Amino acid sequence: MGVNSVTLVGRAGRDPEVRYFESGSMVANLTIAVNRRSRDDEPDWFNLEIWGKQAQVAADYVKKGSMLGIIGSFKLDRWTDRNSGEERSKPVVRVDRLELLGSKRDNEAASGNFGGGNFGGGGPSEEEVPF
Repeated sequence: MGVNSVTLVGRAGRDPEVRYFESGSMVANLTIAVNRRSRDDEPDWFNLEIWGKQAQVAADYVKKGSMLGIIGSFKLDRWTDRNSGEERSKPVVRVDRLELLGSKRDNEAASGNFGGGNFGGGGPSEEEVPF
């Protein structure tokens, strides 16, 4: 038996890119920067893939700079480059659980919204979150 579990806490590197499918499902893709212990080190960057209801939460609430906590699993996306015909790959974390972290002020500053945000106390209320 194996274990494939990834837990990360960091800041969104960009606003989520959201795609909708004819089947009704949706996916949100974004990056997360995770700082190292030393401030002198560059952060580690991870590609995130979020599906379903949590993708909708990401689309509605996550902005560049938002503090996030995620639990997911590692996968390797593989494809053939259309131009060169070369095999390509990219490591991705498929998110199973997304947590919006940080204060209301942090999230408003990340989104540039300094009034009227829906982040009552750092995240959406339980009634607003569909999972």
